[in-house]
Amino acid sequence: MATCSSGAIRVAMVTNIPAPYRQPVYELLAADPQIELKVFFCSGREPDREWDLRKSQFEQEHLRERFINFRGRFIHFNPDVWKALHKFRPEVVITTGFNPTHLLAFAYARWNGAKHIAMTDGTFDSELTLSSIHRWVRRLVFKNTSSFIGASDGSLKLYRSYGIDESHLFKSHLCANNESFFNAPKVDKRYDFIFCGRFVAVKSPLFALDLARKVAIRMGRKISIAFVGSGELEEKMRVVATAMNNDVEATFPGFARQDELPQLYGAARILLFPTQWDPWGVVANEACAAGLPILVTPAAGSAGELIRDGENGFILPLDLSRWADAATNLLTDHDLYFTFSMRSRELVNEYSFENAALGIRNAVLKAVAR
Repeated sequence: MATCSSGAIRVAMVTNIPAPYRQPVYELLAADPQIELKVFFCSGREPDREWDLRKSQFEQEHLRERFINFRGRFIHFNPDVWKALHKFRPEVVITTGFNPTHLLAFAYARWNGAKHIAMTDGTFDSELTLSSIHRWVRRLVFKNTSSFIGASDGSLKLYRSYGIDESHLFKSHLCANNESFFNAPKVDKRYDFIFCGRFVAVKSPLFALDLARKVAIRMGRKISIAFVGSGELEEKMRVVATAMNNDVEATFPGFARQDELPQLYGAARILLFPTQWDPWGVVANEACAAGLPILVTPAAGSAGELIRDGENGFILPLDLSRWADAATNLLTDHDLYFTFSMRSRELVNEYSFENAALGIRNAVLKAVAR
């Protein structure tokens, strides 16, 4: 273990892949005079992600890429993480999961006297089905961890379930680039609904199509919906959309770059987020920043936190009739729509890159008792 000669704390962040909603946070941390940050990525990109990633202004290293796809999840194993960390000689090691690479980094911290910080986007609900082995590993790691960072209230609830003291808990929100949405030029509302994400079963894109048709029948007019993204269900979605053509106008803009998202959301009235499992869902941040009301299931981590039932959206189980009631109300009651729209923008203000970076910074200072 070594402290930087300037007095800054050497911090190693070991995480899976670069993500557009975390890159600006790392840049802010790297600019902090009290922290010398280096981020170690297990992989450049996982196969099911099509994020466009701009060049980032922080020190980083991509480990030799090695992972397996197990039941739709990518498990990283990068033995070279030990050598990479030894070369950097961090005072603090932050790990963002429990892949073999993360566990090796945790072991490095223990062996070399560095402080360990656990960081997660997961929630109490999203980890309810973990096996006893998974829980045992977490208890072992948490027992030897100095600070705990969570992306949401659900993450902090998860830590509390392991008996972690409140003074060691810190929040680092997942964020969108709020300013790019706030400052985006206004565009015509071409879509009644927008669905943004991967076209896979757990995200329920076919439910969104069924909803659009039901709302069209109720309102007696054609309903337009934009599906932004890509995935294995796209061909089936196009077939179903064609069969609904009399009631639904479905548009498939494809995968969108970060700088294209403000106008795409701006052209829509309501975000549909019918996920069956999602620890958070940054699409909620994006929609709120664009001033959209949101229909969401309780399975999203952002439901109940950023998305508040009856304030800026409706939190509903996957019941087509109830979703159609909520969507029809928002599309026909202009005062309700305006109130929800304004509330979305108010609520998302707290979810900023600056606040996210501050949460990590405070966790680091707590770990080294500064």
